[in-house]
Amino acid sequence: MSGLATSDNPVDSVATNPSQPSITSTTTPDASRREPASAAAGTTELSSQSVTALHEHEQQQLETAKKLVVNALRFVPDFPIPGIKFIDILPIFQDPTAFESLLDVLVLLIRERFGDQIPDVIVGLEARGFLFGPTLALRLNRPFVPVRKKGKMPGACRTVEYKKEYGKDEFQVQTDAIKPGQSCLIVDDIIATGGTAAAAGQLVELSDASVMGYLFMIEITNLKGKALLGDKPMITLVEHDEEE
Repeated sequence: MSGLATSDNPVDSVATNPSQPSITSTTTPDASRREPASAAAGTTELSSQSVTALHEHEQQQLETAKKLVVNALRFVPDFPIPGIKFIDILPIFQDPTAFESLLDVLVLLIRERFGDQIPDVIVGLEARGFLFGPTLALRLNRPFVPVRKKGKMPGACRTVEYKKEYGKDEFQVQTDAIKPGQSCLIVDDIIATGGTAAAAGQLVELSDASVMGYLFMIEITNLKGKALLGDKPMITLVEHDEEE
């Protein structure tokens, strides 16, 4: 494959979801998966990554698609329990235009960060990394490898333990899924504390492969999950600080 290609389809605007508080082109409500309803709304911004390496029409497409993705998010109060505010990314996948635009912007961000280098493998984290990871891999003409919780995949697996908010859990990857020497881009919907992403990175390295970088739709910046990822490049669409 000679390079990264985005869709030729124009990026159309989508009406703001009625369940979402009104936002400007640069801010949006709380973008964490959950937050006590009484907490401050926080600050959410589109990731301010440089786009100087892209052509002018690609820059415009990138910024328009970012805003479209934010507008497609839905915020659900008192889910899964009272006092929790949940961010629902599923409306993006229910709208073909929003989904296509999401893939376009991810491809552009990958090219912006890595130039003509394309990851050998897209590694997606259970479960929301499975929503766009396979289609992103298909767009890049690359294989997709799932990372799942222990006991959900047959055959020999590599296992890494990671800490959760309460207790511990384990991630696995099949031993023949990632080949030695391959470069891997790890993708998921949100990075918060960074434990699951870091565990996936360990699984890649246990496979004698390398972590090319990480890609997330949303980063909760005040939780500083990026610190667990070391010096690896990280791509995000939306940055959110719950404390501002």
